[in-house]
Amino acid sequence: LYERSHISSPPIDYFDVFKESKEQNFYESQESVIALCTYLQQLIKTIEDLDENQLKDEFFKLLQISLWRNKCDLSLSGGESSSQKTDVLNSLEDLKPFILLNDMEHLWSLLSNCKKTREKVSVTRVYIVLDNSGFELVTDLILANFLLSSELATKVHFYGKTIPWFVSDTTIHDFNWLIEQVKHGNHKWMSKCGADWEEYVKMGQWVYHDHIFWTLPHEFCAMPQVAPDLYAELQKAHLILFKGDLNYRKLTGDRKWEFSVPFHQALNGFHPAPLCTIRTLKAEIQVGLKPGQGEQLMASEPCWWTSGKYGIFEYDGPL
Repeated sequence: LYERSHISSPPIDYFDVFKESKEQNFYESQESVIALCTYLQQLIKTIEDLDENQLKDEFFKLLQISLWRNKCDLSLSGGESSSQKTDVLNSLEDLKPFILLNDMEHLWSLLSNCKKTREKVSVTRVYIVLDNSGFELVTDLILANFLLSSELATKVHFYGKTIPWFVSDTTIHDFNWLIEQVKHGNHKWMSKCGADWEEYVKMGQWVYHDHIFWTLPHEFCAMPQVAPDLYAELQKAHLILFKGDLNYRKLTGDRKWEFSVPFHQALNGFHPAPLCTIRTLKAEIQVGLKPGQGEQLMASEPCWWTSGKYGIFEYDGPL
C-alpha cells in the first residue's frame, strides 16, 4: 500500500501551494499584458531614431510601470497603439506625486555612461532581484527587454526564490511558465515578446538564478558571511535592482530607523555594487527622506507607509 501511494504522489518539493493564485493573477491581467507588449514592440521599432532624452523618458516610464504594476491603467481603449500609449502615460503622470524618493536619474546616468564607454567586447550586467510573479513579473521582463533593446545593458540576470515563498514570489517554474504563456498568447505583439524572451534565455542574454539565501531569515548585510558565493556574484553587477517590500526590509535590516537616516548607512555595509530599490511602501520602515518629511506624512496620513499608496526609487552607489 505504501509503495503504491508513494509512486502515485508527486514529490512534495515540487508542490507550489500558491500556483493557482499566481496563474490567476496573470490571466486576469491579460488586457494589461497585451497593452504593455504592444507598447514595447512599437517602441522597439523606432528605438534607433530616439534621441537621448526620448530614450531616457522611455526608460523612466518602464521603471515606473515596474514600480506601480497593477496601479497603472494599462487597459486597452479602442485597440489603437496610440490610445494605449496615452493610457499608460496618463496613469503614470497621475502617480508621479506619490513617488517619495526618485533616484531614476542616477540609474540613467550610470547605465548610459556604461553604454557610452563600452567597448565592443565588454558587458553591462543588470541584476534584478525579483518579487512577485504574475503581472509584476511581466513588467520586470518588459523592462529587461528594453534594457537589451536600448543597449543600456547587454545581459540581465534575474534572482528568484528556490521554493514557493510569501504567496506570489517568483520561482524558476513561474519564470518559465510565464514566458511560455506570453509566447502562446493570442495577440501578435504578446507572442512576439514571449518568443524574444525565450530567445534571450537560450542565447544567455537573460540568466535566471536562485539561491537559498533569499529565503533565509538573514538581513542582506549578513550575505558576505552567510553566502559569500552569492555576494561575489552580485559584485559582478553594474547595477542591481531590488524589487518589492520584503527586499527593502532585508536591505535595511527591518530596524526602527529615523526617516532621515541615509540609505547608505541603513544598508549596514551591504554594498556589493550600485543598487536601487523599487518599492511601493507596505511596511513600517523608510529611510533616506528629507528631514521632517516622514513626520509630516505621519501627521496627515498615519497609514502612509503601509498602504501601498507611495513608492520609491532609492539608489545607493557612486554618483
